[in-house]
Amino acid sequence: METEQYVIKQISIFSENRPGRLAAIAQALGEEKVNILAFSIAEANGFGVVRALVDHPKKAQAKLQSLGFNSAFTDVIAVKMKDTPGGLFEVAKILGDAGINIEYSYAYSGKGGAVLILRVDQVDDAIKKIQASGATLLERSLFH
Repeated sequence: METEQYVIKQISIFSENRPGRLAAIAQALGEEKVNILAFSIAEANGFGVVRALVDHPKKAQAKLQSLGFNSAFTDVIAVKMKDTPGGLFEVAKILGDAGINIEYSYAYSGKGGAVLILRVDQVDDAIKKIQASGATLLERSLFH
């Protein structure tokens, strides 16, 4: 079973946790015509980590690095969930029952339904288990 088409490149941007940093990141990406499709922000020890799915990851990274932002790519997967109570439980149970750890996640909901973005410790196994369950994985081509 081929899994590569479901592996999405998420860009993680590391920055000082201070006013204006998110605006600077968003402005830089806007100037490059890079669309932010989903993102989350986390804080640790005075630094922030912006994790984002963008339509042009390499272009985004080049622009941000030129401005002095440290960034890296991480492989994530996107699972379409039921946008009803229990939707998250179904996906989390599939992975938990398979012994796959969710390192972090974030989600969005819109006209097309709810989508859970997951960073897991066993990407290929997670993809296979989710597919075997009948749940829908979104292909990388939908993001970039």
